[in-house]
Amino acid sequence: MIPGPKGEADEKAISISNLKFCYEGGVQALSGICLDIREGEYVAIVGGNGSGKTTLAKNIIGLLKPTSGTILVQGVSTENQKVAALARVVGYVYQNPDHQLFCSTVSEEVRFGPRNLGFPESEIEARAQWAIDAMDLERVKDRAPFTLTLSERRRVSIASIVAMNPRILVFDEPTTGLDMRESDSLMERVGRLNTEGRTVVLITHDMKLVAKHARRVVVMSEGRVILDSDPSAVFYDLDALLRSRLVPPPVVRLVYRLSSLGVPRNILSPEGLVDWLLAMQGDVK
Repeated sequence: MIPGPKGEADEKAISISNLKFCYEGGVQALSGICLDIREGEYVAIVGGNGSGKTTLAKNIIGLLKPTSGTILVQGVSTENQKVAALARVVGYVYQNPDHQLFCSTVSEEVRFGPRNLGFPESEIEARAQWAIDAMDLERVKDRAPFTLTLSERRRVSIASIVAMNPRILVFDEPTTGLDMRESDSLMERVGRLNTEGRTVVLITHDMKLVAKHARRVVVMSEGRVILDSDPSAVFYDLDALLRSRLVPPPVVRLVYRLSSLGVPRNILSPEGLVDWLLAMQGDVK
């Protein structure tokens, strides 16, 4: 087993100060972002299309460079760092796994990253096998990635990143196109990676996914952070969600309507609502 990379809980995995980013033509995508993410956090960055969340993620991993402001990853500025150097500490999993995959077999795909970073062959083998096991890919490891299902290809794309053992993992809409069973299975594995010590940043607009997995939520709108709090505070701030063009999960909308009857505004799942109702039934008895 490859142990999760450890850092002190109080350390900042990512520190962003007054970040601004403009695309060619003067389109400003990010406007003065200030954000700290600490070691071992599980943070969701959410917002509707055009909110700037993916642009922010690409600045964090060095694919884009700030127009102004600073980004520190593990205390080092990304400004003069190459993407390959940053890949040792921050891994980015694309929304479309087909944008990542190019080798002839799953095993070769997973080995590519560690080999590209210059690890000795014995360590490459250990890292690759651990990543294959972590993503449940043993039975398909000798197959060509493009012969696999979307769910399997997505797990291959994640395995190819975690084999490099970065301390930070950034996932861009990881469950797009997956059914509920596939999504739950994938996110359970992502949760294990976080439990092992990795910082997880989840870029998504899927509020049900956020409610179920994230422990902190950063809401973006028009290139700015408009809310940064725990999930229950975010989901019941309907004004902020409206500004960011996000729709809260159905159970949150139901609880919001029932709150005048005493249902607390901190329930994020159907199971949570059922538990509360059963508890209330017991109190009545």
